[in-house]
Amino acid sequence: MRRTATGTRPATELLTTIAAFGAALFGAAETARADLDSCVARLRAEAIRAGVSRSVANAALGKVSFDERAVRFSRTQPESITPIWDYMAFLVDKERLVDGAAMMRRHGQTLARVERAYGVDRHVILALWGIESDFGRKVGDFFVPHAMANVICARRNPKFFRRELIHLLKIVSRGDVKLGDLQGSWAGAFGQTQFMPSTYTRLAVDFDRDGRRDLVNSVPDALASAANFLRRSGWRKGLAWGWEVRAPRGFRGRYATRKLNRVRFRPLDDWGKRGFTDFKGRPVRGRVPAALVMPAGPRGPAFLVTRNFRAIYSYNVAVSYALAISHLSDRLRGGKRFRVGWPTNDPGLSRRQRLELQKLLLRAGYDIGKADGRIGPITVAAIKSAQKRHGMKPDGRPSMRLYKALGGGS
Repeated sequence: MRRTATGTRPATELLTTIAAFGAALFGAAETARADLDSCVARLRAEAIRAGVSRSVANAALGKVSFDERAVRFSRTQPESITPIWDYMAFLVDKERLVDGAAMMRRHGQTLARVERAYGVDRHVILALWGIESDFGRKVGDFFVPHAMANVICARRNPKFFRRELIHLLKIVSRGDVKLGDLQGSWAGAFGQTQFMPSTYTRLAVDFDRDGRRDLVNSVPDALASAANFLRRSGWRKGLAWGWEVRAPRGFRGRYATRKLNRVRFRPLDDWGKRGFTDFKGRPVRGRVPAALVMPAGPRGPAFLVTRNFRAIYSYNVAVSYALAISHLSDRLRGGKRFRVGWPTNDPGLSRRQRLELQKLLLRAGYDIGKADGRIGPITVAAIKSAQKRHGMKPDGRPSMRLYKALGGGS
């Protein structure tokens, strides 16, 4: 007999309780499985009615298993929860600059032809390619049809994702992309420049003229399609994305915006009259319309951005994303870091440092599996534990302070 909080309970009664609990869990799992199966069957039938070939629909949506990661990822976006200094640190790092220079040498002629055809700065296209897929090397680890089916059946914006899934399967039916090449994000973006299926349908181009619009295996198609997207989003040839500026003394962020879809753009002269200057103290001048972006508030860097920045922003609708591409394009062109630093005494980590942080956690005894540079839930839990051990706030953030506390270098 085993002592419990309510007295004594015979072993047979305990075993019966455990068995009943297990049966309940098994029953819940079976119900969830049946719900997913019936939902996927409806999706398959809907796709066929919409014009997707039966063979493609059956192959794409056969044997769909529950994908916890896809459903979990559908609840958050890194651009909205990651501090801007962390986001910029791992997107615009030394490794990406080195790789970008190598890709410019390798694909410079293609990038030049794309720039001539669409009027979009080749360095911006190169930067977008680097950030979206690490220059085609990391396109995502979800099989897109299954991930999207999971998101739809979990009732995460099902109407939108249904449309995208049907567009995706039509792309395969037309022969542009093979079903086995549909590795991408949980949300449906795929290819070297990570187009959503409906965007692919509208804006993908066959730049290499082989009869297929293939953003998965064709670098020319991928780069030209990204340029076509930006041009259709209002890109103007020869216009800078924006400028880092100095805000007037005591400025508290008035007029600054974090979203560009409804903001009013003012001529540079207006910003000069409000006290905004370059870093030589001269008021900004010109008739070019610009908006003020201060992604870290009045203590961080300030930028006056043009409609070309808004075109980049439209690719992912996040100021942090657009700023990363814009800054990376400048750095690839030979430009410098921002003049004003981020308002933090605990900077973010580059990709190399994030990988090293995981190795340091493993060395300290935290079982996080294989170090791969990805900061997932298991690594976050280990970081929180390590932060507690070192007297830090346990927020799970992969920061420079923890990195150094565990023995990391600069």
